[in-house]
Amino acid sequence: MKVNNYMLKDHYPYYLANKPEMPNTDLAVLDKYTGELASRVAVADTQAIDRAISMAVSATDPMRKMPAHRRRDILSHCVERFKARADELAMSLCIEAGKPIKDSQGEVSRLIDTFRIASEEATRITGEVLPTDISPRSEGYRCMWKRTPVGPCSFISPFNFPLNLAAHKIAPAIAVGNPFILKPASLTPIGAILIGEILAETDLPEGAFSILPCPREQAAQFSEDPRLKHLSFTGSPAAGWPLKAKAGRKSVVMELGGNAACVVDKDADLTDTVSRVIIGAFYQSGQSCISVQRIIIHEDIYESFKEQLVAKTATLKIGDPKKEETFIGPLISEKEADRVEKWVRSAVKSGAKLLCGGDRKGALMQATLLENVPKHEDICAKEAFGPVALLSKFSDFDKALDEVNDSVYGLQAGIFTRDIHKAYRAWDRLEVGGVVIGDVPSWRVDHMPYGGVKESGIGREGIRFAMKEMTEIRLMAVRDL
Repeated sequence: MKVNNYMLKDHYPYYLANKPEMPNTDLAVLDKYTGELASRVAVADTQAIDRAISMAVSATDPMRKMPAHRRRDILSHCVERFKARADELAMSLCIEAGKPIKDSQGEVSRLIDTFRIASEEATRITGEVLPTDISPRSEGYRCMWKRTPVGPCSFISPFNFPLNLAAHKIAPAIAVGNPFILKPASLTPIGAILIGEILAETDLPEGAFSILPCPREQAAQFSEDPRLKHLSFTGSPAAGWPLKAKAGRKSVVMELGGNAACVVDKDADLTDTVSRVIIGAFYQSGQSCISVQRIIIHEDIYESFKEQLVAKTATLKIGDPKKEETFIGPLISEKEADRVEKWVRSAVKSGAKLLCGGDRKGALMQATLLENVPKHEDICAKEAFGPVALLSKFSDFDKALDEVNDSVYGLQAGIFTRDIHKAYRAWDRLEVGGVVIGDVPSWRVDHMPYGGVKESGIGREGIRFAMKEMTEIRLMAVRDL
């Protein structure tokens, strides 16, 4: 495929109860690099969402009764179709999200992994036999439990990983036997719709899935409707916590962002660490919840590390995401790039030193490094969600851990050290959902538990762990007669 000649379709439907519908073409999807219209997508209104929920309720029993091997085979079908359409999926992502083509191809590979893992886990949903003879009172009983599907699920996915973060909700739901409705991000809806196109090829029961782009202000049903039994949301804290407050009795999982830190100890391999931090900080223009934002470096190696990092950062290619050599593409919108630029300028005005970058052209923001940033500045205290990283130094490892914890967020952290005792101390003390030793916090494999604490959210994704969130334990106790 010649990537520069690829074009999206003129129009895409939404999917309601497994079927495509195109009542309108109201949602304009832009090419995030050129700013030009790339496609139009159907938008669901409140009546369509209500119908989707009703159909999901109707599909609850058929989904629950579907044998594990059929759920596995449906997910396996998706894996093969994603492989066959990998180029199309990657280029669609490159256009609608502005993600550099190599990063887009990487996300497609993760999409495939996520569905493959789910297909395997679909046949591994186990329970447990509990011994009950723990006291004379409970002799003569047998006890066991199993996991059962929770029922219709509601999913809201973000713009930065339109394929894989939707997959992290869809694939576990199918694996356990739950129907679902999904609201993809309005800025990047096409990836989820393409997943729906492939799901529609399968024999899922009618109503098992709906994929419904809609404006945020019309999406109250996704969180508030009592017929929905589980809500999984990925997005900002400002949007997420109010959704949780209105979710009622349904279970809730939320991944709400981060302000990820890396600690670089004096025994780190500088060349290797710099190469990993470059990826962690600037991969897909820093638009990742676990992007490296704060780099805390031992004072003995600070100057050497800084010199290498600045030099490497200055070589990164910025521009058209469809070109293979591009490392940094546009942010999701010019508005977001303008926000990041203003935060950088504010930090410099407050005394921070700009080491490289700092300039913006439209939605393109240069890879930027700052040092000595006051902690109250937005670029330090909040989630940057752009290609910016901040450098600071430490002399005491435990104080460096305290600095990592000095954040309202707690998603993942990276620790570059060869000292196993320090690694364990970091694991014990850091208030985060995951500690990565010898690499950046941006490292993630799709079967591991993923989620945060504090403002970073509640609950866990990662296929097996998401499946637990989407099921309930059902106990059976039997008295011997």
